[in-house]
Amino acid sequence: MTFVGCTMAEAEEKEPVSMEESTDESEHFVSVLPTEVQHLVKEDESEEEPKLKYERLTNGVSEILQKDVASCMTVHEKSQVKINQISLDESGEHMGICSEDGKVQVCGLYSGEEFHETFDCPIKIVAVHPQFVKSPCKQFVTGGKKLLLYDKNWMNRWKPSVLHEGEGNIRNVKWRGHLIAWANNMGVKILDMISKQRITNVPRDNISLRPDMYPCSLCWKDNLTLIIGWGNSVKICSVKERHASEMRDLPSRYVEIVFQFETEFYISGLAPLCDQLVILSYVKEISEKTETECCARPRLDIIQPLPESCEEISSDALTVRGFQENECRDYHLEYSEGESLFYIISPRDVVVAKERDQDDHIDWLLEKKKYEEALMAAEISQKTIKKHKILDIGLAYINHLMEKRDYDLAARKCQKILGKNTDLWEFEVYKFKEIGQLKAISPYLPRRDPILKPLIYEMVLHEFLESDYEGFATLIKEWPGDLYNNAIIVQTVVDHLKKDPQNRTLLRTLAELYTYDQRYGKALEIYLTLRHKDVFQLIHKHNLFSSIRDKIVLLMDFDSEKAVDMLLDNEAKISIDKVVEELENRPELQHVYLHKLFKRDHHKGQRYHEKQISLYAEYDRPNLLPFLRDSTHCPLEKALEICQQRNFVEETVYLLSRMGNSRSALKMIMEELHDVDKAIEFAKEQDDGELWEDLILYSIDKPPFITGLLNNIGTHVYPILLIHRIKEGMEIPNLRDSLVKILQDYNLQILLREGCKKILVADSLSLLKKMHRTQMKGVLVDEENICESCLSPILPSDASKSFSVVVFHCRHMFHKDCLPVPNTAFPVQFCNICSAKHRGPGSAILEMKK
Repeated sequence: MTFVGCTMAEAEEKEPVSMEESTDESEHFVSVLPTEVQHLVKEDESEEEPKLKYERLTNGVSEILQKDVASCMTVHEKSQVKINQISLDESGEHMGICSEDGKVQVCGLYSGEEFHETFDCPIKIVAVHPQFVKSPCKQFVTGGKKLLLYDKNWMNRWKPSVLHEGEGNIRNVKWRGHLIAWANNMGVKILDMISKQRITNVPRDNISLRPDMYPCSLCWKDNLTLIIGWGNSVKICSVKERHASEMRDLPSRYVEIVFQFETEFYISGLAPLCDQLVILSYVKEISEKTETECCARPRLDIIQPLPESCEEISSDALTVRGFQENECRDYHLEYSEGESLFYIISPRDVVVAKERDQDDHIDWLLEKKKYEEALMAAEISQKTIKKHKILDIGLAYINHLMEKRDYDLAARKCQKILGKNTDLWEFEVYKFKEIGQLKAISPYLPRRDPILKPLIYEMVLHEFLESDYEGFATLIKEWPGDLYNNAIIVQTVVDHLKKDPQNRTLLRTLAELYTYDQRYGKALEIYLTLRHKDVFQLIHKHNLFSSIRDKIVLLMDFDSEKAVDMLLDNEAKISIDKVVEELENRPELQHVYLHKLFKRDHHKGQRYHEKQISLYAEYDRPNLLPFLRDSTHCPLEKALEICQQRNFVEETVYLLSRMGNSRSALKMIMEELHDVDKAIEFAKEQDDGELWEDLILYSIDKPPFITGLLNNIGTHVYPILLIHRIKEGMEIPNLRDSLVKILQDYNLQILLREGCKKILVADSLSLLKKMHRTQMKGVLVDEENICESCLSPILPSDASKSFSVVVFHCRHMFHKDCLPVPNTAFPVQFCNICSAKHRGPGSAILEMKK
């Protein structure tokens, strides 16, 4: 009997007889299972031989019955003929079937249309018109020894016509649009159904292969692109329109092979996938055991065609049942364009291949433990994935990293994966605690939005406090103080300090904890004890100036520069007098403070200027002289006394000169310093002739001094006066050079004078010309001008009367009658006003008469 079909219905309440399922994957259509007979039939204790034997139908039936139940079945001994091909139109409403016994049937799945025909030979091929559902397209073709076209006429009768014959059996037919492609023993032909002309013949490449064992595979990618696979050769043909000028007696269309390449294995089927090809290949290999050629698993390859070659994108070996016994002709590849499904058919198995979606891609990445890539893929496709969740992948990634003991990376990924989920954060923290890795996750714990329970942060701090003081200090500095119970942590630190009271790290951290707790006084004491740089920041930030009034010395000892800057910047909070008082017993620090104060303002600390003289003399002599020069409140007598006691010559010279005793100052320079250059410089500054005379008298018997004077006094004292006083016969070092310098200086002065004279003359001439041009310009006289003498309008009200007006170049105007009569001896008149003010240039006159 042959299994024809069964339908499924709801399961009955009564359970079927229990049977063990076969696990032998090598079983196919019908398997005889003698070892299972005992499970199918309960053995009788009698010794009589059974009348029946039992076999289980397999080949997928058992898998179907696991989900559904069989409700009916029918069998017939005539239903044993092999179906060679099934063809559907594009609508899926009409089907054509051909069988090995020569029968052809075309019927409507949803209509009563039907065609039956029996031929005297097996019919291998049938193809219905793609638009069979439409009334003008009631056509189909069959292939045996001939390629026949059946066309339904107006009388509803099917009329056959021969499209091709004489080249052997028709091996394959594919109909798309108005084009029919078929393969016979010689090659592939394409017929244009519009023109009823054959437009191409693509010959078979490898004629050594039997066409019945290695059949041709045909596939239309679109209405104008045909893909041919035969043997190990692939050709992609494009149907194109012929230009009108080229037609003549040729068909209106022609075929161009746009891609052609060979594959490693024999082709059993092919299908398009976007711009790529899916190729089902029959593979043979050499057995390692027998060293003979045998059938291997078929391959499904995705190929990217190139102009003269191809590129393999992917390749999979398929394990189908009975592949060891199959031939190339036993495999077929069908595909569903809309769903991108590819069906691999073999005699004993059917496999469906689907394009992998993002969920499949993520599955593969997870299987390969590529969690980072899986997480990234899920994030990119989070709107399209259905099976996976980003959080689940992320948690699996964290677990994987922890298993690999990559705790730092696992902790770092928690930030991204856990996000704001506090429950997951706390769960993961406890996992890190169980394996003793709280330190690894501590840098990544959330500190704002979200905030975990205080216990979590305290647990981490205790972990560091037990083993890593520096790490503990870092966390206290980085974490906000409101994350944990500050009092608990302070007490814990205090307990540790009892064991190690001099630990600077713990002391510094305790000071920070006191600061968070606003116990600034205690924090300040610790910072001062540690001489910590943050002490000044703490004072400024929390305005602790009242707390440091008695700690000024400590601050100065720690960093005098920062302390002084802070005290001077906050003078209103801690007065100058208070600071000076606190530093009374530390004069060196007192000097630093007062010196900085004096540099900022020469007058603020004036009451301490007398005190500063001694401080400068004791601790900072280089700045004593600048202080004496800049201070206007320093008592000179006191300063002179101190400088003389300490034999500070330069300072004493300055004070003597400032007090008006320039001669004593000069004498001190000559006698104490023996520095003629300094003496000359001093004399230049004072610019006093008597000082120069004293300097010459003192130097006249000292040749080195004379040399110095000769080199430097040329522009201040007439050198002849010095030269006449030099005793005859006295040897003076470098006298010739000094005299040459005097002459050079004299010549330079002469040149300078001449140059200045030329400049003066040129400028005077230029200004004179400018004045002359100005005075030559006209002067506007109108009704608004008045006589500077009588103060009446300069112009008469009656323009017909004669008048005389005098206008000076200074622009003052007078009636001629109002001016005094000029002297006959010196007839030039001058402006009365400018003459009274000694304005010479206004003397010129411009007289206007009518």
